Amino acid sequence: MDKKYDLEERTGSFGKSIINFCKYIKQDVITKPLISQLIRSGTSIGANYMEANGASSRKDFKNKIHICKKESQETMHWLKMIIEYEPNKKEQAMILCKEAQELTFIFGKIISSMNSKNSAF
Repeated sequence: MDKKYDLEERTGSFGKSIINFCKYIKQDVITKPLISQLIRSGTSIGANYMEANGASSRKDFKNKIHICKKESQETMHWLKMIIEYEPNKKEQAMILCKEAQELTFIFGKIISSMNSKNSAF
C-alpha cells in the first residue's frame, strides 16, 4: 500500500484494501462475523473522515476525528482475531494492521493539536 498524504484518498484506499482482503478469507461460523465487523470498522474510517471534513462546527469535526481513531483501533482488533483463526493470512493482515496503526497515530495527532491552546483549527 503506497503512503498517501491526502487522508480522504488514504482512508478510502484503506477501506478498499480491507474489502479485498476479506474477499479471500474462507467464510464459516467463526470468520463470518469477524469479516463483517472488520469490513464495518475498516470502511467506516473513511466515511467518518469525509463527515469530519463536512463538519458544522469545531466540536463536530473533533468528534468525527475521534470516531476515526476509534474505528482504526477497532480494525486492528478484528485483524488480530482473523490472524488467530487464519494464520496463513498473517502477512497481509499485518500490512493492514500497520496502516491502521498509522491512521490511529494521525487521528490522535489531529486531536491533540486541536486540544493545544495555540491550535489553528
